[in-house]
Amino acid sequence: MVPTVSKVSVATKRLLLGRPFRSDRLGHTLLPKRIALPVFASDAMSSVAYAPQEIFLVLSVAGLSGLVYTPWVAVAVAVVMAVVVASYRQNVHAYPSGGGDYEVATVNLGPTAGLTVGSALLVDYVLTVAVSISSAAENIGSAIPFVSQHRVWFCVAAIVLLAAVNLRGLKESGSVLAIPTYAFILGVLGMLIWGFIQIYLLGDTVRSEAAGFEIKAEHSNLMGLAFVFLIARAFSSGCAALTGVEAISNGVPAFQKPKSRNAATTLFLLGAIAITLLLGIVFLAERIGAKYVMNPATDLIGAPEGYHQKAMIAQLAHAVFASFPVGFYFVATVTALILVLAANTAFNGFPVLGSVLAQDRYLPRQLHTRGDRLAFSNGIIFLALAATAFVVAFGAEVTALIQLYIVGVFVSFTLSQTGMVRHWTRLLRTETDPSARRRMKQSRVINTVGLIMTATVLVVVLITKFTAGAWIAILAMVALFVLMKAIHHHYSTVQHELERAEDEDEGAVLPSRTHSVVLVSGLHLATKRAVLYARATRPDTLEAITVNVDDRDTRKLVSEWEKSDISIPLKVIASPYREITRPVIEYVRRVRRESPRDVITVFIPEYVVGHWWETILHNQSALRLKTRLLFEPGVMVTSVPWQLTSSEHRKADMAYHAPGDTRRALGGPDR
Repeated sequence: MVPTVSKVSVATKRLLLGRPFRSDRLGHTLLPKRIALPVFASDAMSSVAYAPQEIFLVLSVAGLSGLVYTPWVAVAVAVVMAVVVASYRQNVHAYPSGGGDYEVATVNLGPTAGLTVGSALLVDYVLTVAVSISSAAENIGSAIPFVSQHRVWFCVAAIVLLAAVNLRGLKESGSVLAIPTYAFILGVLGMLIWGFIQIYLLGDTVRSEAAGFEIKAEHSNLMGLAFVFLIARAFSSGCAALTGVEAISNGVPAFQKPKSRNAATTLFLLGAIAITLLLGIVFLAERIGAKYVMNPATDLIGAPEGYHQKAMIAQLAHAVFASFPVGFYFVATVTALILVLAANTAFNGFPVLGSVLAQDRYLPRQLHTRGDRLAFSNGIIFLALAATAFVVAFGAEVTALIQLYIVGVFVSFTLSQTGMVRHWTRLLRTETDPSARRRMKQSRVINTVGLIMTATVLVVVLITKFTAGAWIAILAMVALFVLMKAIHHHYSTVQHELERAEDEDEGAVLPSRTHSVVLVSGLHLATKRAVLYARATRPDTLEAITVNVDDRDTRKLVSEWEKSDISIPLKVIASPYREITRPVIEYVRRVRRESPRDVITVFIPEYVVGHWWETILHNQSALRLKTRLLFEPGVMVTSVPWQLTSSEHRKADMAYHAPGDTRRALGGPDR
C-alpha cells in the first residue's frame, strides 16, 4: 500500500511541477529583460489597476467638489513613484546580491534596521498576495455571481494555483505571466490612447455611465485640517501604486548578466509604464465623469434602482469602447488576470528575501534550500499558507485588507533610502577621483530626495490608516521581528556552544574504555545480528541486558540464551512496575557513575517495515528508549535494522527517492 501511494504522489508531483533540475542548470533559470519585466512588474501593474479607484473612493466622501483634486493627487503619487524608481536604480547598482532593502539597511544602519526592513517586507509580500487575489475575486465576482458567492474558496484556489506555477521554477512562471501582463499593458494603454483621440482629436463625446449621477457627500463642508486629512488619505491610498517597485532590487540575482544593468533597465521600464498608466487612467476618468463610491445604492444620486457599479477601469473601457464591445471585454479580462497574477511578484520576492534571511540565521535554514526545480520551494509554500490565512481571516474583503497594505513597503523604502544616503557619504570620504565623486554626489542627492518623500508618505500612511487597520500589519511586523531575533539567538547559541565544545575537546582526554550494551527482548535473528554487530566494534566490555516485565517470559529467554552459542552474558534487570525505559536508563546511569570516563554504546534492534500500519505494531518501545537515551551524556545509541519481508518491495523505490538526492543533483530522471 505504501509504495503504491508513494508512486502516485511522486507521479502527481512530476505532473504538476515537472522533472527536477540538476544544480548545474541554475543558469537556465535566469531571466532576460523581456521575461523579467512581467515577472517583477505584475504587482506594480495591478496596483495601477486599483490605486486610481482608491483615490476616487476616498475623495468621493467630499462629493463632486472632492473629485476636482484627483488629478493633483495622482500627480503627487506619480512624482513619488518617479523619485523612488530613480532611487532604487542606485540600489541595484550598489547592492546587486539580491538582499535589496534588507542588505542596504543592514550594511549601513546595522542589523536591527535590517531586520526591521526584513520583517516589514515579508509582511507586505503576504498582504500583496492577499489583496491582489481578493481584488481579482471582487472584479470577477461582479461578472460571475458564483465567484462572488464563493469568494474565499476562489481566492484559496487561486493562491494554490499560483504557488504550483512558481514551484515549477522562476523562468517557467515568468513565461506563463508574460502574455497576460503584456496584454494588460497594451490593452489599457490602447484604451487610453483611443479615449484621448476621441476626445481631443475627433471631438467625440465620451462619457461614463456614471457621469450624470451626483454624489451624496458625507462631509460636504470639510475645512482646514479635516480637508487636509482627506487629501492625505487619498494620497496614501494612491501610493498603493508604488508597491512592487522594490521587488526588482530583491531579485537582481534572477537576471541574466549583466545583472545590475538589466535590473536597472527593467526598473526604469516598470516605472515609466506604471506612471503613464496611472496618470492616464486618472485624467481620463476625471475627463469623462467616472465615479466610484463605497455604497452606490445610497451614495449615487440619480442612479437607477439595482444599479451595478463597475470598477474604475471597467467604466473607462465601457465608455471608450462603447461601439466596440470586444475592446471592453478584453480590457476587463486582462485586468482581472493581472489582479490574479499580481501576487506572482510576491511569490518571487518573498522566497528570495526569506533565503537571504535564512542564510543570516534569522529564519529556519530550510528557507535557504532550493527545491526540485531550483526555486526556493519552502518559501513559496510558506507564503501561500500565510496569505491563505489572511484571506480566510478577513473573508477576502478588499476594503478590510487594503487598510493593512503599503505600511510595510514604505517602512522599507524609508530605511533603505536612509541607508543609501549613508552609503554614498561613507564612500565619498575615501574617493579621490573627481568624476567618481561627482557621480556619487548625484546619487546621494537622488537618494536624499527619495528619503524625504518616502518618509513623508510613511508618516501620512501611519496617520491616515493606523486606526483603520494598519495597526494589524504593524503588530505582525513586530511579532515577526521578535520571532526572527529569537531564531537568530538560538542559532548563535548553538554555534557558540559547538565552538566552545570543540575548543574544550582539543585538550580533553580520550575515553579510556568503551562499554557496549545490547538490548534483548527475545532470542531471534534481529537480536543475533545486533550482538554480532556490537562484537564487531571491538568494545572493551560487551554485555546483553533484558528487562523483566514478565517472570515466565524472562525465565524462558534466560534458558534459551544459556543453551545458545552466544558467549556474552545476559543480564536481567528487574522492573517491579513492568516499565522498560526507566530501568534501562537507570542501569546506564549506574554504569556511567562507576566508570565516568567510559563511553557507553547502546545497541537497539529495530524492524524495518513496509506498511504504515506495521509501524504501530513495532519499534514503539525502541523509539521511546532512544528518545530518552539521546539526552544522556556520554551515551551513544546505535540502531541495528532488521528488514522484514514486507519491506523488500520498497527498496528500489526508497533508493530512488532518497532524501536530498534531487536537491544535490545526485538522482532523478535528469541524472
